[in-house]
Formats: sequence, structure tokens, C-alpha cells
Amino acid sequence: MPSTPRVGARYKRVVDPRLNFVTLVVADLARARRFYLEGLGWPAALEAGGEVVMIHVGHKLVLSLWAEAAARADLGEVSRGGTLPFTLAHNVAAPAEVGAVLATARAAGATVHPAQQRDWGGYSGYFVDPDGFRWEVAFNPHPIGAVQLP
Repeated sequence: MPSTPRVGARYKRVVDPRLNFVTLVVADLARARRFYLEGLGWPAALEAGGEVVMIHVGHKLVLSLWAEAAARADLGEVSRGGTLPFTLAHNVAAPAEVGAVLATARAAGATVHPAQQRDWGGYSGYFVDPDGFRWEVAFNPHPIGAVQLP
């Protein structure tokens, strides 16, 4: 019978568990810039030659918006279509804040999926940015939900 790892089990750390950048390859950098900077009100930390916009989204985390045409030189062809197999998340401190963030995203041009009470005990909804990236806006009552809140 295979063993199940224990919660909190110690393993030899080969690579530090961290994430420093999340890069979204966007079809239209100007549109993405308008959505995130003007629509959501997030300040740019760096803008480089019409190819990339970087935004500090955490103490040691940067969201990078990379123009698709520029990304192809490093990544190769970029495909689009369908639902991307991941989501990004923006946690808030109270259920009422979920609706306020979703309303701001809608006003900025996002498609919004209304918030609802979740089986896991939280309250969340989703918005889809102009390039199809899905963001969950969530109140998570579990202690891990407050880890990244200011």
C-alpha cells in the first residue's frame, strides 16, 4: 500500500518555494495596460519600450504584461482560444469587498461571473480580463486566505 505524505512532513529542499513573476502574454499591450492601470488603478512599476508593463502585486511578486509580438522571440508561437487551464486570485478581507472589486473590473471592461457562497466556506466570483485570463476575487475565511492581505 503506498504511503501518504504527512501534513508538514519535511523534505529535502532543493529549490526555495516561491513565485516571483506571473507573466501574462497579451494580444494587445495598450488594451491590457488600460485595463490594469487605468481600469483597476494598479500602478506600473516598469514600462519597457511598448513590450512589457510590470506591476508590483505583492511584497515580492510582480505581474508582468508582455506583448505577444515581443514574447514570440523568446517563447515561440502563442496559441489562444478556449478556457485557459488556470486562474489568478485576488483575496479581499470581507465578502462585501468581492462585489466592489467585481464591479470595478466590469467597469474596466471585464466579463464578470457573479459572486456566490462556496462549498469551501468562502465567497467568491470571477472576472475575465480582455485577454481571457480569469481572476477569482475571493473572501477566504481560512487563515491562509489572509496571508497576502495588506
